[in-house]
Amino acid sequence: MSIQSKDDNSLAHTRWNCRYHIIFAPKYRRKIIYGKLRVDIGKILRRLCEMKDVEIIEAHAMPDHIHMLVRIPPKYSVSYFMGYLKGRSTVIIHDRHANLKYRHGNKSFWARGYFVSTVGVNQKIIEKYIRDQEAEDLVNDTMSKREYQDPLKK
Repeated sequence: MSIQSKDDNSLAHTRWNCRYHIIFAPKYRRKIIYGKLRVDIGKILRRLCEMKDVEIIEAHAMPDHIHMLVRIPPKYSVSYFMGYLKGRSTVIIHDRHANLKYRHGNKSFWARGYFVSTVGVNQKIIEKYIRDQEAEDLVNDTMSKREYQDPLKK
């Protein structure tokens, strides 16, 4: 009995649909992913994914972290792929933006860990979450400004 989905991919003797929601951040969660750097990081990550035949289903760069919904071939483990993605992108980012090396130290760019979750039937929910994350953060930031006002100074 063969169960196939239109989203399935195939290797020689394998049908697969391995989707992961991945979140990773710059070292110390510095808010440096914006403007020209944001666009450049997006291009770098897309190119590195293409080189490993990893499909980016949805992705968004926030000021201090990256959300990606990707389809990784089963020949790569998630940890191998993330090591490759973060390691190679760090080298390329520092080559293109040498000032970061001096401003933020050595040749590190990304924080050590990452979050990963497998995606099953709730893919549409995760895609919407990634798309709407920035708008939601802006709403939360405006709501939390009241916390920074000193109630004793009134």
